[in-house]
Amino acid sequence: MRFARPLVPVLLASITLLAACGDDRTDSLDATTTSATVGLPTTTAAPTTTEASAPATTSNPDKPAVSLPSTLPTELVVTDITKGTGPEAKAGDILVMNYVGVRSEDGTEFDNSYDRGQTFNLTLGAGNVIQGWDQGLVGIQKGGRRQLDIPADLAYGDNPPSDPIKAGDALSFVVDAVDVISAPDPSERPDITVKGASNVDTVQTTDLVAGTGATLTGTETAVAYVSAYRADTGAELFSSWDRGVLEELPMDQLAASLPGLAQGLTGMQVGGRRQITVPFALAYGADGNPDLGAGLPANTDVVFVVDLFGSY
Repeated sequence: MRFARPLVPVLLASITLLAACGDDRTDSLDATTTSATVGLPTTTAAPTTTEASAPATTSNPDKPAVSLPSTLPTELVVTDITKGTGPEAKAGDILVMNYVGVRSEDGTEFDNSYDRGQTFNLTLGAGNVIQGWDQGLVGIQKGGRRQLDIPADLAYGDNPPSDPIKAGDALSFVVDAVDVISAPDPSERPDITVKGASNVDTVQTTDLVAGTGATLTGTETAVAYVSAYRADTGAELFSSWDRGVLEELPMDQLAASLPGLAQGLTGMQVGGRRQITVPFALAYGADGNPDLGAGLPANTDVVFVVDLFGSY
């Protein structure tokens, strides 16, 4: 059992590129994500511990113990155990986290990511998890460790998901920010002109901006803004810049759904902008996609312009 509300795996169910963007158009990547975020903390005072309340046991040496508050929290208490570095997390950023969660009353652990060996990834402020996370993770930095003592009304209230969480429980977490991937400023939107061209037989790539960060090897989840164009006319089909939400693209799933895009992304470095021309056979196939923007005709190649902001 995990603590998010609701807790959907942070993976693309499929790369359909059909997510609506508020004006009845279907012109954005359909990235099914999980968010576990919170708002501004009401206090930054450190919770005090009590000798009578033992912290959660830790069998994994990387898993931190959770110090229990001396009194059950009635408001959100945010304590920075270790300060991180880099940009402070804000709404719209993607956080890559590890965490331990316990009942504040007795330290009973109900979930942790360390023993699973899998991080929990969320879009801050998206409202898909308990409010205590949405509020309490604002301002965390990469490498930071933070304790959140969350009152019941910012957790599950009287509707706990399952045992051992009970109705009215306050919850305490220690969270580690493995990475903070900042959402771009809308003013950074690139001015891209795609010239119409004939179909190609192989994937073609051009680095418009060279990246300097981590290199995609094909096993990660890429975090990016993606724009797509008809290759024959250069007409824009959709853009993540319009949606204003970072796309999370697991490369293994992308390889199965849009193999040409996955191929074109491999080797790209974080911080870069790459133009990728994909033959129709490695994109939407011979039938095209009538629901993509104004419609992608049959037998039409696609040009993707990808701004890569991070990976995990």
